[in-house]
Amino acid sequence: MTDGYALYRNLAIAAVALSTTSALYAVFGAPSRPASRLGTRGLKRRRAVEDSPIWAYVEPIVRWLGVRLSGVLSDTARDNLDQQLTVAGDYLGLTADEYVALSIVGFAVGLAVGLAAAIAGKPLILVFVCAPLGAVLPFLQISGEAQGRLKQISRGLPYAIDLIALGMSAGLDFPAAIRQLVEKSSDPNDALIGELRRLLQELQLGRTRKQALTDLARRAPTVVVNEFVSAIVQAEERGNPVADVLAIQAGSSRQRRTVAAEEAAARAGVAMVGPMMLLFLCIMILLLGPIALKLSRGM
Repeated sequence: MTDGYALYRNLAIAAVALSTTSALYAVFGAPSRPASRLGTRGLKRRRAVEDSPIWAYVEPIVRWLGVRLSGVLSDTARDNLDQQLTVAGDYLGLTADEYVALSIVGFAVGLAVGLAAAIAGKPLILVFVCAPLGAVLPFLQISGEAQGRLKQISRGLPYAIDLIALGMSAGLDFPAAIRQLVEKSSDPNDALIGELRRLLQELQLGRTRKQALTDLARRAPTVVVNEFVSAIVQAEERGNPVADVLAIQAGSSRQRRTVAAEEAAARAGVAMVGPMMLLFLCIMILLLGPIALKLSRGM
């Protein structure tokens, strides 16, 4: 029995070693893609390194491993990951390859934490919990960042459309009205202000208004942004006044937001039924419990 257990253990160790060696060979043997210019992501990467000392130490490792992984990912997978990072506002200035590298680093850190806990006497199951959790954490962080950013843009865009329409009614053209909004903003780190600032930069670089607005819709794929972009593009193609179209668009966006708030309030009332029933049950137990104890002792 002991010899059989030792044989199976050695076979398992050999299988793990072989799979690890194969994975390392695939990573280090894959041809590396030439590094591209980062542009806006490079700026956000520099700011992230300056703001976070921990990321300043981790970033070189992620960047090195991302170069090693650049020949492993397919074009489809790279495009999907790149779109996730774009929607998240180019989180930490990462590229698609570095996104995967960050997950691998998280897996290694989680595995090390689980092994350290197991050596310290904790259950061995922590190894199988911490390692996958470390690999999934970057995805959860980037997904949460994307959702928060899209929600912030959707909430602020109707008011921004109102101000842009007001500026155009006062005699400003479309870029000047957006520039006025960006310059007078009280929060320069707002996601919507950042997207409008990038829109102005693209227009200054010579891109057409349709191309810049289409890129805005790609970076913030929400219903409000898509309708805003479609309204501006169609107004230019048909020759309609952009200020009038924006005023109508702002009213429609506010109405949709009101309907969404009413639907959320209705759902909240239904969702509160369960907690209210539990609270009522707890109150009844607190009120009737002492009475039941007194009756049981009296009998």
